[in-house]
Amino acid sequence: MSTVNYVVTGQGSPVILIHGLFGNLDNLKALGTALANHQVIRLDVPNHGLSPHWQQMDYLSLAKAMVDLLDELSIEAAHFVGHSMGGKIAMATALRYPERVISMTAADIAPVAYQPRHQSVFAGLTSLDVSQLTNRAQALGQLTEAGIDEGTALFLLKNLQKSDVGFSWKMNLAGLQACYAELIGWPFNDSASANTLPVPYTGPSLCIRGADSDYVLAEHRQAFLNQFPAIQAKTIAGTGHWLHAQKPAIFNRIVSEFITQNDH
Repeated sequence: MSTVNYVVTGQGSPVILIHGLFGNLDNLKALGTALANHQVIRLDVPNHGLSPHWQQMDYLSLAKAMVDLLDELSIEAAHFVGHSMGGKIAMATALRYPERVISMTAADIAPVAYQPRHQSVFAGLTSLDVSQLTNRAQALGQLTEAGIDEGTALFLLKNLQKSDVGFSWKMNLAGLQACYAELIGWPFNDSASANTLPVPYTGPSLCIRGADSDYVLAEHRQAFLNQFPAIQAKTIAGTGHWLHAQKPAIFNRIVSEFITQNDH
C-alpha cells in the first residue's frame, strides 16, 4: 500500500507539491499545471484527503514518508515545494535527506516553532456534528456562526464528503488535533549550541512570503540562515498567508523560474 495518496502528471525532472494544514492535493494544482515541463507529484499529506490516517504525526515521520514516496516512484531526487505545514515538511525533508532534494521552496512558513493559532478553527470543526448534516450550506452556516470567516469555512468544507449514509470528514480531525503541537512545532533547534541543530541544507532554497502575512517575519531570518544558508527570499505584495491562491500567476512564475534555474 502506498505511503500517501498522490497524483502524477507530466514528464521531466520531478517536483513534489505539498499542501498545508486542512488542505489536499488540489490546493497547488494550478502550480502543477504551470510546471508543464516537469513530472509533478501532488500528494495528500497523511491525515488529509485520501491518505492514511496516522495517530502520531510529526515532521521527522512526514519527511520519511516523502522519501518512501520517492522510493515507491523510483525517483532518486526531486524538487520539493510546500505551503505552510507543507513547507515545513519540505524543509524537514531537505534537512534529513539532503541527497534526495534537488531544491526546496517553502511558501509563507519559517523553520521555527509557532504559537497556536488554529484554536477557533478546531473549535468550529469539532462543534460541527457532521452526522446530522443534510447539506453543505448547513455546514457552512454553522462554521460561520462559530466565528470562522466564509473563505476559510469554504476551504475547510472541501474536506467534507457525502456518501449513502451521510456526511463525514475525509481528514482525520481527531488525529490532527492530537498532533497539533508537533505541527506548529519544529523538531530542529535553530540555536548553534543545541545538539538538535541539523546539518544545514546547503542546496538551492527559496522562501516566498506574503507581504500581509505574519508567518515569516524579520526575526526568522537567522533561523533560515542557520538551517538553509543558500536561502533566497521573495515577497509578494498584496497577499496574505494564502499567497498561492491570491496571486497565483506571480506565485507560479516565481516557483517555476526557481525550479528551472536549479534543474540538473
